[in-house]
Amino acid sequence: MAQHGQVLKLRARRPDGKAVWACRYRVNGSRSKRPQRGGFATRAEAERALRRELERLRPGRRMTLAELVEAYLRVHQAAPATIEKLRWLLAKATAAFGEVRLVDLRADEICAWRGTLPEGHRFEATQALRQVLNAAVAWQLLDVNPARRGVANPLRRFPEKRPFESWDDIRAIAAQLGPVTGPMVVFGAGTGLRPAELVVLERRDVDRGGRAVYVRRQLVRGQIKPTKTRRSVRAVPLQAVALAALDQLPESDGALLFPAPRGGYIDLHNFRAREWRPAQVAAGIEPIRRPYDLRHTYATFALRAGVPIFDLSRFMGASLAMIDKHYGHLARDGREHAVTLLDAYARDTAAWTPNGRRPRQRKPALPRRPRHR
Repeated sequence: MAQHGQVLKLRARRPDGKAVWACRYRVNGSRSKRPQRGGFATRAEAERALRRELERLRPGRRMTLAELVEAYLRVHQAAPATIEKLRWLLAKATAAFGEVRLVDLRADEICAWRGTLPEGHRFEATQALRQVLNAAVAWQLLDVNPARRGVANPLRRFPEKRPFESWDDIRAIAAQLGPVTGPMVVFGAGTGLRPAELVVLERRDVDRGGRAVYVRRQLVRGQIKPTKTRRSVRAVPLQAVALAALDQLPESDGALLFPAPRGGYIDLHNFRAREWRPAQVAAGIEPIRRPYDLRHTYATFALRAGVPIFDLSRFMGASLAMIDKHYGHLARDGREHAVTLLDAYARDTAAWTPNGRRPRQRKPALPRRPRHR
């Protein structure tokens, strides 16, 4: 049976002689405690307070944050990799508030919790909590989202991208590396693949005749998994420098294109510390770049070469917004190149009419012959 509660007028009076109102309700069934809240000036105030308390006791409102997270992840439709990352991010919230009822979550406590998170994933963890609590509002388990009201969540400042200045720098680093990792570095800068995609490439993924490499998988914490998103499954064109890097690889019967010295996949963590950084120091590269900066280099070179941003988005497996946000400003000569392209187009189309035909050129008029009278 639904819980209704009761509003009543107390015998006590206020100093001005007016009535005092109160409300009371059962906490859990007909034989449970019946707390009473009083001190309301009007019957309407007491009724509003009663409705708020009954809302807190409504079935479902007793759900804890940990229970909500599990329920949300069961029904959330996304790629397995996305679900896994979302669960990892939400674990930071459930570690602090897992046993807290949804109706007891407070914005000031969430704000304080956010400040304890590392800056690297502070924004994403807070955004994940907001996402789950938005569902709670939609499911009528909450009236408002406590992770949104009074909890600022500014985007973290991404470190400045540091693409390599020229192919000479990349080749100088490759010369300091081994017979496999050297060509791998050049190939990475020539295709823009993520390091996790680069180390799992197989020979069957390369189509020399079609001059393309097909990206289908990635290495995540030592396990082969599908690409980051559906967009990440793609064909990347092979420019001459990438094909030349493949020609420098030693002959092998293995399936992997860039295998580790003892077989299997290259450990990117060890590669960064033991080979990548020392090679840059030996080549005199300043400042030291990350392996991921090879991808930034590909994007920068492509934009400077005039590759359309729509095509670059497909080649890199990234959205247009991400390309523009992270890489667009790196093309320092982009405006000059755009002017050159537009001027060339204007010159090429100046002699054409709107119907697509060249205007007929009139022949010079011949001098008229005098009339004989």
